[in-house]
Amino acid sequence: MAVGKEIRGKIKSVENTRKITKAMEMVAASKMRKAQERMRAARPYAERIAAITGNLSKANPEYRSPYMREITKTTGGNVGFIVITTDKGLCGGMNTNILRALTIKMRDVQATGGKVSAVAIGNKGFGFLNRSGAQVVSHVTQLGDAPQLDKLIGPVKVMLEQFVEGKLDAVHLCYTRFINTMKQEPMIVPLLPLTSEGIQSGATTDKSGYAWDYIYEPDAPGVIEELLKRYVEALVYQGVAENMASEQAARMVAMKAATDNAGNLIGELKLIYNKTRQAAITKELSEIVSGAAAV
Repeated sequence: MAVGKEIRGKIKSVENTRKITKAMEMVAASKMRKAQERMRAARPYAERIAAITGNLSKANPEYRSPYMREITKTTGGNVGFIVITTDKGLCGGMNTNILRALTIKMRDVQATGGKVSAVAIGNKGFGFLNRSGAQVVSHVTQLGDAPQLDKLIGPVKVMLEQFVEGKLDAVHLCYTRFINTMKQEPMIVPLLPLTSEGIQSGATTDKSGYAWDYIYEPDAPGVIEELLKRYVEALVYQGVAENMASEQAARMVAMKAATDNAGNLIGELKLIYNKTRQAAITKELSEIVSGAAAV
């Protein structure tokens, strides 16, 4: 019964795996609820500040921030990407989808003669960018279950300084947007330079066609610079919050599928074990009967 013993060992191994995937599914479900609460709490602020800055881009302000500069469309230009991924795996194809979209975008930039640089937020994206040979100007990993803004601003500031200095012509934000538990959408949205078309998905700007203008107190440079700083912080934080909610949802679904598959495999192995055991018993009975007939 060496074969039967081997099958019993496989059944035990799969049962242990099923216990692990079931526990991971329950943990992900618990974390997903908290991540969704943080994401939904941050969405109104992010969408509103994106709408305000979108309207500001159509105004004629007294002061033009470097974030609002015009770029020529005749050349490809150098583009920076803020890439938000997870620190851990086992979350289905979530990271694969956003990194595939990023790869296509990077190739388009390089095809027009532009150079690509990136900020990696999350271990999976950091590893991918290093393997792909992209220029990683800064990175941050191990964010935990709750994003901390002070950990994000430092690495992102490196890319913003390059944009202000003119080394980059545009900056894009890459993350996975949470739609619902079963659907998460990879997003690559323009972050800088500020345009009404380049605001975060979900924000609404005034489409009346009228020119915008504002009165600034105490002065235009101080107000605009502070607003645009908050704009970048809000969208990066919202991207991380969306990504974390998507991660837990994707992990919960992936672990549930793994648990179900383990159950199916256990059923198949038990069927094989029973057939093998029955065949062995039938063989022994046949030998006993044959021996008795010979006597």
